Amino acid sequence: MDRAPALPRRAWAGTLVAALALSFAGAGQASAADVNNVKNAGFESGLAGWTCSASSGTTVSSPVHGGAGALKATPGGQDNARCTQTVAVQPDSAYTLSAWVQGGYAYLGVTGTGTTDVSTWTPGTPAWKQLTTSFTTGAATTSVTLYTHGWYAQAPYYADDISVHGPDGGSGGDPAPTVPAAPTGLAVAGTTSSSVSLSWSAVPDAASYNIYRDGTKVASVTSASATVTGLAASTSYSFRVTAANAAGESPKSAPVTATTAAPGGGGGGGTDLPEHAVTGYWQNFDNGATVQELSDVQPAYDIIAVAFADATTTPGAVAFHLDTAGLGGYTVDRFKADIRAKQAAGKKVVVSVGGQNGTVSVNDPTSAANFANSVYTLMQTYGFDGVDIDLENGLNATYMTQALRSLSAKAGPSLILTMAPQTIDMQSSSNAYFRTALNLKDILTVVNMQYYNSGSMLGCDGRVYSQGSVDFLTALACIQLEGGLSPSQVGLGLPASTRGAGSGYVSPSVVNAALDCLTQGTGCGSFKPSKTYPGLRGAMTWSTNWDATAGNAWSNAVGTHVHALP
Repeated sequence: MDRAPALPRRAWAGTLVAALALSFAGAGQASAADVNNVKNAGFESGLAGWTCSASSGTTVSSPVHGGAGALKATPGGQDNARCTQTVAVQPDSAYTLSAWVQGGYAYLGVTGTGTTDVSTWTPGTPAWKQLTTSFTTGAATTSVTLYTHGWYAQAPYYADDISVHGPDGGSGGDPAPTVPAAPTGLAVAGTTSSSVSLSWSAVPDAASYNIYRDGTKVASVTSASATVTGLAASTSYSFRVTAANAAGESPKSAPVTATTAAPGGGGGGGTDLPEHAVTGYWQNFDNGATVQELSDVQPAYDIIAVAFADATTTPGAVAFHLDTAGLGGYTVDRFKADIRAKQAAGKKVVVSVGGQNGTVSVNDPTSAANFANSVYTLMQTYGFDGVDIDLENGLNATYMTQALRSLSAKAGPSLILTMAPQTIDMQSSSNAYFRTALNLKDILTVVNMQYYNSGSMLGCDGRVYSQGSVDFLTALACIQLEGGLSPSQVGLGLPASTRGAGSGYVSPSVVNAALDCLTQGTGCGSFKPSKTYPGLRGAMTWSTNWDATAGNAWSNAVGTHVHALP
C-alpha cells in the first residue's frame, strides 16, 4: 500500500507482453572439460567482479538459490538495475548462458559475442526459475559482456548461480556439476484439509527438488519448500524429497508423515462477519487524502485495517504510534474509544503490518516470537481484533507461519487474520506468500490481493492479462480459488480512486462485474471461470481516506454490491 502520494508508473514497452509468447530452445550440454567462465557466479564474494547501474545492486543472504549469497537489484523510475561482468571466452566456441532468478521482471543476456547477441527474460517469478539460452562466439571474440537487469520502477529481482558454460576462456570457474547430496531437515510446516506444506534444508549445488508422496513423485520445485495440494481430508501421507541438478538426482531424504485436517472450508476468526465483507485501509498519516478519525470511516466497511505498524530495532517486533499531529490532534484515548465503537457496531479493526515502505523481517525462531508477542501487545493495548499482513518486500513462509500460529494461540479463535499480497506474490502456490496463506488456512480470515501497481500477469488459464480489466481481476482470483484457498478467504483489492495508486484503478462498476462473474457467472469478460464461487468473501480498497476524497463513490457502489451478493 502506498504511504506517499501515488505517482504514475513508467509506461510498459509494448514488446513485453508479446515477448511472453517466446520460448528459448535449450542448448546442448557442454562437454566434461567445459567450465563456468563467470567469476563470483554465486555472489559469495559480494559484488566482486560485477558492476550495477545507479548503485542498484547489493547481495543478500536470503533468498538464495545456492550457497550463502545472491544478487538483489532494485530498479528505479529511470533505471532498470543493470548488472554486468566482462567474461573471458574462446573464439569460435559454443556457450550456454544460464541464471536462476526470482522476484520482479528479470532479463539475462550477453553482448559483444561477435555473432548474434542473445537474451532471455521472465515477467517475474515468486520462486527460483532458471533462464537459459546459448550463443556462439566470433572468430576474433575473446570476451563478452554478461548482463542482468529488471524493468523500470518494478519490483526488485534476485539472481544467483549465473553461468557462461563452455570452453575455458582463461579464467574458468566451476567444473561441471556433481550429483547433490540427499536433503536433510525435512519437516511439515503446516496442513489443511487438502494440503501439506513441507520445508527442508537447502542442498548445495541443487538446481531443483523432487517431492515424493507415498513413493510417487508428485511435484518438482526450485526452493527448499513446497505445498502439496489435492489431498484427502483426515488422511495420513508419507513424504520424501530428493535434490537434483544436471548431473542427476540425489538419494531420497528421510521420510516424514503428515495428516491432513478434517473437512472444512477453512477460515479462523470473523465467524460473526457478514458472509460477504468489505475491507478498507485507514491511513494513520496525511498523504493528501482526506484526513479521517476512525469514527469517520464509512459504515460500508466491515473490516478496517489500520495502516501501519512499523518495525522496531528488535528483530521481528513491530510497534504502532498514532500520528496525532498529522491527524489534527487525534488522541490515543479517542482512537481507542473509536475502535470500541466500531466493534460495537459489528465491525472488526485490525492493525496492518508493512505497507509499501514496511521492512519487517521474520526469518528465524527469535524474530517469529518477537513478532507474535509484539502484535499481541498491540491488540491488548489498543483493542485490535487481529492483524493484517501487508509485507511488500517478501516474507519467509516457515517463520511467518510460526509467528502467526503463536499469535493465534495467544489471541484465541476470534483472531482476525487478513493478508494483502501483491499480484506477483500469488502467481503460484509455491510462492512464499501463497504458501503462508495455505499453511494458515484454518485460521485465515481473508486474502485481499492488490490488483494494482502490477502490470501484466498470468491468469489461471496461462494467458497474460493487463491490469485494469474484468479479466485481470477474475483470471488472477481464479489462481487463489483453484490453488487451495476457500472462496470465503478471497477478496478483490482495488484503489478507491485514481489517486490511490500509481496504476490499476478501475471504476466501481468493473469491480462489481468481476464480483458477479466469480460468484454468479455473469458480467464476465473474455475469461469465464469453469465454475462459480458464491462464497467469495468480497472486496477491499486502499483506502477509506481516498474513498472519502472521491465522495465515497467506491464504498457506496462496491460496498452496497458486496453486501447484496446472494
